Amino acid sequence: MSNSSCIRHFLLLALADTRQLQLLHFCLLLGISLAALLGNGLIISAVACGHHLHTPMFFFLLNLALADLGSICTTVLKAMHNSLWRTRDISYTGCAAQVFFFLFFIVAEYSLLSIMCYDCYVSICKPLHYGTLLGSRACAHMAAAAWASAFLNALMHTANTFSLPLYHGNALGQFFCEIPQILKLSCLHSNLRELGLIVVISCLGFGCFVFIVFSYVQIFRAVQRIPSEQGRHKAFSTCLPHLAVVSLFVSTGTSSYLKLPSMSSPSLDLALSVLYLVVPPALNPLIYSLRNQELKAAVWRMLMGQEPCEVG
Repeated sequence: MSNSSCIRHFLLLALADTRQLQLLHFCLLLGISLAALLGNGLIISAVACGHHLHTPMFFFLLNLALADLGSICTTVLKAMHNSLWRTRDISYTGCAAQVFFFLFFIVAEYSLLSIMCYDCYVSICKPLHYGTLLGSRACAHMAAAAWASAFLNALMHTANTFSLPLYHGNALGQFFCEIPQILKLSCLHSNLRELGLIVVISCLGFGCFVFIVFSYVQIFRAVQRIPSEQGRHKAFSTCLPHLAVVSLFVSTGTSSYLKLPSMSSPSLDLALSVLYLVVPPALNPLIYSLRNQELKAAVWRMLMGQEPCEVG
């Protein structure tokens, strides 16, 4: 391949070499994906239908569930299709679309997790100002900023990546299209622009991480000053699900992208990528529903038909 204009499709990394393992991987991905679709779908329906759940925390949780659904559908469905039909192909346009939507939903999720951390901080450390700082208009603006920044980030990276000339074939060392694998097909001089963009975005992401850590330090200090044990338990119940989701998201993402080169291998990279893409969207609804009695009650009433859907 002399350059990207000659490439009509890419070859993705196969999940397994034998037919039996391919079918096993398909079944595992199908089960986890259905669990993620069911869990996030129930959260979206319960929050949208339950008028008493129209609070900032549940509003951001609804947006997080949408991001989880989008991220798992963008990458895993194509991998399942390839495993079932024993193919590795993805079209050039399909690869570009996958890169765009993957970045869009992942960046949106990280932004929403940062906003939800701010929600926890205000509710615990500044409860008297909660209604002012997190009114309906402020929540809508923050959610819109998260989605808009994710869109611009995804558009910028996708346009820049697919404008690079590709000199080293069309085989990707991953089961979905991602920027680091595509950059390996271009020359070093061409992808310096993209590496610069990645550095800028990494700095912004690290800034969000520092904000989350700082906020939780303040939250734990405030919780320790609560005199009653019941009050401390209620405060922890509010924030621990979010902390667990953030830890899961950051730990799996860090393991996937910041591992040492000496530890890198195709099988390990594949396992970490599956862990990073599939596990958080499937576990997030479980983590939130286990710790939040109000959400569990709303989901149960909806499933039993005791609460009709009345958005308002």
